[in-house]
Parts: sequence; structure tokens; C-alpha cells
Amino acid sequence: MGSCLWLILLSCAILINAEDANVTNFESLSNTSRSVLESPLTTVFLPIVYIIVFSIGLPTNAMAIWVFLFRTKQKSPASIFMANLAMSDILFIIWLPLKIAYHFNGNDWIFGEQLCRVLIVFFYGNMYCSTAFIACISVQRYWAVVHPLSKYNWSNRLAIGVCLTVWVVVWTSSTPLYLYSHTVTEVNLNITTCHDIVKRQQAEISASYFYTMWVMGYLIPSVVCTVAYFLMLRSLRKTIRDDPASQKRHKVVFLVVIVFVMFMVCFTPSNIMLLVYYSNLLSLKKRYGYPFYITTLCLASLNSCMDPFVYYFITDEFRNHVKNTLLCRSERTVRRMNLNFQKDDKGDGNTTVF
Repeated sequence: MGSCLWLILLSCAILINAEDANVTNFESLSNTSRSVLESPLTTVFLPIVYIIVFSIGLPTNAMAIWVFLFRTKQKSPASIFMANLAMSDILFIIWLPLKIAYHFNGNDWIFGEQLCRVLIVFFYGNMYCSTAFIACISVQRYWAVVHPLSKYNWSNRLAIGVCLTVWVVVWTSSTPLYLYSHTVTEVNLNITTCHDIVKRQQAEISASYFYTMWVMGYLIPSVVCTVAYFLMLRSLRKTIRDDPASQKRHKVVFLVVIVFVMFMVCFTPSNIMLLVYYSNLLSLKKRYGYPFYITTLCLASLNSCMDPFVYYFITDEFRNHVKNTLLCRSERTVRRMNLNFQKDDKGDGNTTVF
């Protein structure tokens, strides 16, 4: 059923793309819409947020991928999912300089129609790819915590297969975004926008597409995360005691709450405003919700620079790998240092395991 739906959307997008050749790319907006495009919200605030995301997210996610690929010897399903999440975040982040330049240039797109399409595909595609991988991590973490001794535990092969499926599904579903024009010239401001103005003849197909992506890219992952984290917290609450052995479970509970809150705060506002914006677009109402929509969409990008700190740097092992990488210590050097520490501790009558 899902495949048939995407084929229908794909066909509609191709038809609209063919019709675009006979339709003008010039639009005249209302005073309210023009004021948004000229406001400091879009020309100052949005690019500053994207600069922060780019400056923090690129090095931290690159470091995460390096550690998982070259420093982590024993791969696990969790590390495979997190490495793919970091890759998704990087593919989202590397295109942000185009959006930064676009907004600083007064929302005037100067890079051509094809590059605008590529930007939109990567922007939305990798955002929903992140939600899918977060949902996968939630399910895997739930299974590892609640059913640690189950014979149906996740294997690396299964995790790799799930990751490949996510990439194929998300990128296939993002294809319609590349099949129709996103640049529109606003005649009064004399600027060419990229995805900020939806043509009248494209409103219906755009709304249908994003409604579908809302279900697949947000609603389903959010339900999966909610159910997984609720069941996990319920299981952990039954086993937590005051003895020192339960401290690790306290840490797991804290991490579960932080991850769930981060997911909801980053993705829920933008997806709610997406429904409001396209509902108003179809009902021909004024674009009062558009400033809130683009603001929440921008704030959702903060998730890309928060993921490494929440998922990776909270673990001692990962922090040690990062520290050793930054200090240019090879794995052989690290092993030699650990052996020396162990010998020193034995000599002092203490035993420490690294």
C-alpha cells in the first residue's frame, strides 16, 4: 500500500513538473508574506542558527563517525545505528552553507533551480532519516534493556539490513521533491526564492506529499519512540534500588528521558506547524503560520548538533576514544598505557580494570 501511494505521488509530481514548462515562475505576494521575507527573522535569525548548527554539528558528527569506524573494535547494533545517525546528520549539515548564504542574501537564491532542488531533498530527506534512526535506536535500546537474555537479540547483520532499508525508503520517498520546481521570483521584491513560495498549481501535490511524509517521517517514529521509552522506563523502575549496582540503571533512565524530551522538543513543533501551514495553503488562507513554521523547522535542525552529545559523548568509552583521537594516540599507544597503569596498580596492591 505504501509503495502504491508513493508511485501515485511520484506520477503526480512528474505531471506537475511537465506542466511547469507552460506556467510562469513569477508570483506576487501579499504585504504580510513580503514582510516575512524582508524581516530579520529570515535574514538574520535563521542563518545565525544554521551557522551554530554547522559549526558544532559538523566536527562532532565527523568525530563520531571516525570513532565508530576506526576506533571501535567490537561493533554492536547500537553503534551501527548511531554511526548511521551521525552520517545522516552530516549529510544534512553539509548543505547548510547554501541556506545560510540564501538567507543572508535577503532570501534571494542565486545558485540555480537544480541546486535548490538538491538542497530541499537533502534538507528534508536527512531530517526524516534522523527520526527513523532515532526510532531504530529506541527499539534496539528497549530490547537490550528489557529483554537482555532473549535469543532474538539484534545482530549486526540485522542492524545493517535495517539501516539499508531506512536509507532506501527515505531517499526513494524524497525523490518527488526533485521532480518539480522550487524557485519562484517575487516580482515586487525582485528576488528568487527557494522553497519559500509554493506555486498555486503545486499547492495540492506539495500538501499531499508533506502530509504523507508527516505520517512516515514523524508520526510513526514518534509513536515508536514513545512506546519503547515508556515500556523501558516501566521495566527499569521495577528493578531500580538504592544499592550501588543500580547506578547504571539510574544513568540509563536519565538518558532515556533526555533522548525522548530532545526528540519531542526538536521535531514536534515543526511537524505541527507543517500541518497548519499546508492546511492554510489548501484553504487559501493567509500565510500567518509561515513565520512559525520556518522558525520551528530551523530549530529542528538543532537536533543534528545535539545528537553526538546525547548519544555518544555520554558514554565513558566513547569519551576516551575521542580524547585519544584528539591527542593523536594510536591504539597501540593506548593499550601500552593501560598495561602500564595496571602494572603500577598491582605494584601498589590495588586492582583497577580499564
